[in-house]
Amino acid sequence: MISLKPQKGYLLVAEPSTIGDLSFNRSVVLLADHSAEGSVGFILNKPLDFTINDLIPEINAHFKIYNGGPVEQDNLYFIHNVPELIPDSIEISNGIYWGGDFELAKDMINQGKISKGNIRFFLGYSGWSANQLEEELEDSSWIVSHNSYQHRIIGKSSNAFWKEKILELGGDYIIWSNAPENPALN
Repeated sequence: MISLKPQKGYLLVAEPSTIGDLSFNRSVVLLADHSAEGSVGFILNKPLDFTINDLIPEINAHFKIYNGGPVEQDNLYFIHNVPELIPDSIEISNGIYWGGDFELAKDMINQGKISKGNIRFFLGYSGWSANQLEEELEDSSWIVSHNSYQHRIIGKSSNAFWKEKILELGGDYIIWSNAPENPALN
């Protein structure tokens, strides 16, 4: 298997051996930033039990909130694919943007100009200090994958995303795709 180097916009797929880590077990993380200073990403496939309206009642939408990672879980973050509607956002890659004018984003959602296929909200983020992600890659904690969905990843269903990415890897990974989340309970 070809080993990719992490880059902004790439995906990190948790190795099947990542067991017992509540945040990262079976997670798929979108890298929003990667540099010599460290890395930032958002877990794409860990929905929480509430919506944006539960957190911010003035938003008249019921978009799911996702667990973005274990860092700053009391802060709300978002990615989107509509930079023309949300100024001051930062391009991650392939038409995916991070943050921007939140007040304007709220207005656009309430006006029906932004749908759940355009934006995804996260509590917290995944963060790595300088060289930490590289060390975890050397320890085989993650598999780096291209984001073949590009900006459409925002609307990607989260239910079986990790399994889908593991099946794409093929080979020895196929057997892990149907393994229980906690093998000790099997």
